Amino acid sequence: MFDFNDVPNSSNWIKETYGSKEVLANHLDKGIEMLFYVEENSFERIEIQNVVAALREIVLILRKKN
Repeated sequence: MFDFNDVPNSSNWIKETYGSKEVLANHLDKGIEMLFYVEENSFERIEIQNVVAALREIVLILRKKN
């Protein structure tokens, strides 16, 4: 599984930009919710599903590290 600690300065970037991993996770959760309101035919269904899956994985990683 991907680990944000393997990315140089990721913890500093998260802290400086969002304050904490939990705050970033909350923003990503809101992004997932916003995808429910995308207008029809804006994207292919599989494209949206792929984005949601990626966002969900990041949220889970961020919350696991807290």
